[in-house]
Amino acid sequence: MKNSKLYLGLSLLGLVGSILIAADHIDAPAVQGGNADITDFYSFQGANTNNLVFVANVKGLLSPTMSASSSFDENVLVEFNIDNNGDNVEDLVIQAIPRNGKMYFFGPVVPGTAGTSSTIKTSSPLGSVAITPYGSTAITSLQSGINLFAGLRDDPFFFDFGQYSEIIAGNASSFNATGTDTFAGTNVMSIVVELPKTMLGGTGRLNTWVETKRK
Repeated sequence: MKNSKLYLGLSLLGLVGSILIAADHIDAPAVQGGNADITDFYSFQGANTNNLVFVANVKGLLSPTMSASSSFDENVLVEFNIDNNGDNVEDLVIQAIPRNGKMYFFGPVVPGTAGTSSTIKTSSPLGSVAITPYGSTAITSLQSGINLFAGLRDDPFFFDFGQYSEIIAGNASSFNATGTDTFAGTNVMSIVVELPKTMLGGTGRLNTWVETKRK
């Protein structure tokens, strides 16, 4: 990897706040079904309340058969954006890029430029972790209070798409008390970063979002 590699934005997902959940399982045709297709973004306080956790899930709706042959795309950069002063512009980024069976992380670091183009900040390494193979126990890397993971996971998002379609069609007025999990049995490619809040700057509310960018 070299600092000169430029990545252009393809997909973005995020919300404003300190505890975030966002999902988007059907993306634009240019990224749908690939490693640049963001299905979920989560940001929440860790079990250690001094930490914040970021989760980006990509390439959703993977059946067990498809999961066995799925891998991260080495040409796709996943970038977590942190706005710590309330101007809705990223002040820091955490970058994740796969290489040869590992996921490498950089940051939190001030981006070279804000917006849809990024340069991998190799001068600010955060750590790396072996990508967990399908069907294996999760491999994590914990060092200096930073915990990292990358690999296939069961899709955590619950949504009754069938009942949603009935509501949209006017055939129902609400969801059922016990719905049907449309995504049950499907997997996503997941990237997880847990790190101390002190690394993120600011003293209060953070705005966070995630982007995927292709070289």
